[in-house]
Amino acid sequence: MQSLGTAPGFHHVAIRAVDFDETIRFYSEGLGFRVHYRFSVPERIDRAAFLDAGDGRFIEVFGDGSTVQSEGRRRFPNEDRTEGAVLHFCLRVADVAASYAKALAAGAQSRVAPRTGQLGTDPLVEVRIAFVTGPNGEVIEFLCSEQL
Repeated sequence: MQSLGTAPGFHHVAIRAVDFDETIRFYSEGLGFRVHYRFSVPERIDRAAFLDAGDGRFIEVFGDGSTVQSEGRRRFPNEDRTEGAVLHFCLRVADVAASYAKALAAGAQSRVAPRTGQLGTDPLVEVRIAFVTGPNGEVIEFLCSEQL
């Protein structure tokens, strides 16, 4: 499969941390991300950080005290949070089983143990995948595939 090359590049996924420090620890120690940039915005974002996956793609973590909505604007008083419909996010890894085990050791909960599966039929794509739940309830997929 070839990319059309016209789509914008993927930059980051944003999550709201229940426990900011634990979330930074989990992604740094458990999944190998590096803290790239920490920031705050008075009266809007208590704490936030961009965590680099190592390839210039990031997870942006917001502290639970941030009053930022999913679309980036300030949440108004008495307004519900507007988290969207992200089902999971996927990390490309060289070794699914090792990544899965490291995530579990860092406190993730297992959802789907490492397994090999197939997508589609023409062409048939083989994938090695596993799923965990991170410290904030976020679902993380690990994927290894020569075709995707």
